[in-house]
Amino acid sequence: MPAPESPPRPGNPPGLPEFIALTACLMALTAFSVDIMLPALPQIRADYGLADVNAQQLVVSTYVGGFALGQLFVGPLSDRYGRRPVLFAGLGVYALAAFACLVADSFSTLLIARFVQGLANAAPRVMAIAITRDSFQGRRMAEVMSFVMMVFIIVPVIAPSLGGAFMLIGSWHLIFAFLCVFALAIMVWTALRMPETHRAETRVPMTAAWLWGAIRETATNRQTLGYTLATGVLFGALMGYINSAQQVFQEVYGVGELFPILFGACAIALAIAAFVSGRFVMRMGSRRLGHAAVLGFAVFSTLHYALFLAIGTPPLPVFLVILSGCLFCFGLVMPNYNALAMEPMGRIAGTASSFVGAVTTGLAAVLGLVIGQHFDGTVGPLLAGFAIFGVCSVAITLVIERGRLFGVGQPRAA
Repeated sequence: MPAPESPPRPGNPPGLPEFIALTACLMALTAFSVDIMLPALPQIRADYGLADVNAQQLVVSTYVGGFALGQLFVGPLSDRYGRRPVLFAGLGVYALAAFACLVADSFSTLLIARFVQGLANAAPRVMAIAITRDSFQGRRMAEVMSFVMMVFIIVPVIAPSLGGAFMLIGSWHLIFAFLCVFALAIMVWTALRMPETHRAETRVPMTAAWLWGAIRETATNRQTLGYTLATGVLFGALMGYINSAQQVFQEVYGVGELFPILFGACAIALAIAAFVSGRFVMRMGSRRLGHAAVLGFAVFSTLHYALFLAIGTPPLPVFLVILSGCLFCFGLVMPNYNALAMEPMGRIAGTASSFVGAVTTGLAAVLGLVIGQHFDGTVGPLLAGFAIFGVCSVAITLVIERGRLFGVGQPRAA
């Protein structure tokens, strides 16, 4: 059965700056969906009468779980039917789920709607990467992804403050109203400006045999699987930070209403890292840059945890500086490890992007939940998680590269 044609291409496709901006907005919907919620978590807990203080983290965790699961399906669908139809369906369902969160009359209903919201938001996230992979290759893809990430990373800087502003003028319900409108606005922009990048003649039949073959090809590729796992473990540390950030800043350090500002200030390190990656990846290559960054993350996080074991809770300035160093390293790892994972997968970019995203996010959701649920009124569980997962990511990288880091023995294009 032939695949239906995608909606017509826009007559005037975007130039590189607009391509980067639009792709970044597609990816930013994920960050908005998580980070904008952080200042609202205590009020959500109070409004629904939750006795367990760590239960508020489920607003984030259920979304991430749905997001991980959704990525398994949207890539194969887009390889079959094109990027645009899948993207529009995801954005539409996301907007409906955001509205359902807005009117949820119980905490369980809110969590179900958040799970669906995560499922739907897998489409713009995966399509952003697949569209980029359709349009660019090798170091050029890593360079473009770095600039996309640089724009995208602005969201964690501003999202908590924006969420705090909504809390000041109204309630957490306004946050979901904003997310609904934002998704619809991106849908209109995409419909008008983003062409179909997966040509009809290159699409593949989505049979069970083909799908299993594509997943097997992706999962058995040493480079793709290895860098996916290494990224997922490191992302788990970041998810643990996001899950417990509000409690760490406000309950451990007592910063009060400064929380969104401090959270955003630390996130600036991610934006700087994306800029640095975009400037240097063409010269250094993804391996050299990514490997140096993952080693840096492991060193920073291990020293941070050792400091906690030696003196207890680090002073706030010390905590912020070392945390920012870890986030900077993470921001260098993500685009380069993602590019390395996707590099061998050009023929099945959509399915491969789904696999990479689902495994990375699913692993991160589980590991992040473990860190978050172990919050005990100190920064100990968070710092331990950072150190353990940082070292694990280095170990996985060594296995992938057979003990040779920084592209030693690899062709220059790597």
